[in-house]
Amino acid sequence: LEPGESFQAPEAVLVRSSEGLGGLSRTYHRLYRTRLCRGEFRDSKRPILINNWEATYFNFNADKIKEIAKAGKELGLELFVLDDGWFGKRDNDDSSLGDWVEDRRKLPEGLGKLGEDITAMGMEFGLWFEPEMVSPESDLYREHPDWCLHVPGHKRSLARQQLVLDLSLKDVCDYIVESVSSVLSSAPITYVKWDMNRCLTEIGSAELPSERQGETAHRYVLGLYELLEQITSEFPHILFESCCSGGGRFDPGMLHYMPQTWTSDDTDAVERLKIQYGTSLVYPVSSIGAHVSAVPNHQVGRITPLSFRGDVAMSGNFGYELDLTKFTDEEKEIVKEQVANYKQIRSLVQQGNLYRLQSPFEGNETAWMFVSDDQREALVYYFRVMAVPHPPRRSLKLNGLNPELDYILEVSGEVYGGDRLMQAGLALPDIQQDFVSGCYKLKVQD
Repeated sequence: LEPGESFQAPEAVLVRSSEGLGGLSRTYHRLYRTRLCRGEFRDSKRPILINNWEATYFNFNADKIKEIAKAGKELGLELFVLDDGWFGKRDNDDSSLGDWVEDRRKLPEGLGKLGEDITAMGMEFGLWFEPEMVSPESDLYREHPDWCLHVPGHKRSLARQQLVLDLSLKDVCDYIVESVSSVLSSAPITYVKWDMNRCLTEIGSAELPSERQGETAHRYVLGLYELLEQITSEFPHILFESCCSGGGRFDPGMLHYMPQTWTSDDTDAVERLKIQYGTSLVYPVSSIGAHVSAVPNHQVGRITPLSFRGDVAMSGNFGYELDLTKFTDEEKEIVKEQVANYKQIRSLVQQGNLYRLQSPFEGNETAWMFVSDDQREALVYYFRVMAVPHPPRRSLKLNGLNPELDYILEVSGEVYGGDRLMQAGLALPDIQQDFVSGCYKLKVQD
């Protein structure tokens, strides 16, 4: 530090609990959900969305987007999100990051008209950005090649054909604020997916002297926070979702500006059991984005039932990421039921107390449950990945209930004491097939 300068170190959150990892988690969840997150979306219900990424990737036009949005509306969904490929000349991941101008080849009437058409259907409209990145093949990079993180005289490493902008530079941050704000003002946008598809490399800045290059990473984060403060303050009606994919950035600092995070581009339901279970050790369910994707899954090729995929995704901020226009009538009925069900349970899922019952890291089965603050309502999810020959009769011991109260199991109308459910457990059905899941609703008997 130079004379008169100050430095604020990153903050840390430490939690102590006498209730093991579960107690630690619930303390983190309450703190982050009710105190770290802020804005009008902190306590509100998160919308059920349809995202076009795995449905179309970069290959879409306005008509195709509206077809998917219309199908989503008919099935009860509430928000359509237009993902990567709407700007510049973005036909693949080789170009255009940084050029945040709508592509009139794909959207002849513009982003604003598309948003208005989708809003007229009764759907909200959301949009994908990756503002911290720049493509070497872009107008921005050609005009400002030194605006990216780099070490002079050394090769600039590409990942997903892109570089990271140097947010320690005020001009860079001002450009992002101006360009993103211009787009957000041009259309009826109520949701933003703020992506980050690569990590930081060659962490050097063109404007810092050699002896201060070690400050670049910290100054990058300060620049990011400052521009997020400006954008989220200017557009308080927009729900911002950050992304932890390539950049690995699922952290409490980002939750201060964006109350939820796209947990991973790995959308396979079996993979997601571990991803969502592990994320929940520290982060509240209200911050975990979770989508139903197509089968065979685009990451691992696995085929799982729509019901299984739905139960996994409904254990987070629920949505779909596939082409709904290709669904059969039977699949559409399943989606309708899933959407209607989630609308009934989402307050409990997003704001309830989470109890992890069985770990996907320790066996073939996974289970977790959500309990209301007054312990009068609970929701239990159970998953078994692979079938087991001649399994013994199984029961699942619950947690977080009031042992003095009686609970009605909605599916059967049977009544169980809270003490029995926690000590003896809830009987599980014997279903002989792979990828079995079950959802059990419990309410206190009046």
